[in-house]
Amino acid sequence: MKMKKTLGSAAVTAMLLMALAGCQEKEGPAEKAGKKIDQAAAELGDRVEKATE
Repeated sequence: MKMKKTLGSAAVTAMLLMALAGCQEKEGPAEKAGKKIDQAAAELGDRVEKATE
């Protein structure tokens, strides 16, 4: 009886881990565009800071 519970728990844990691994979202076009906008804003901030020195 104890072994059945242990095996059942292990099976459920394995299934949950596989489900979580499959749920990782890949970066889509909106995320890529957002990163580019963030990078451009940071570069602009650096240029403004250098210009005011």
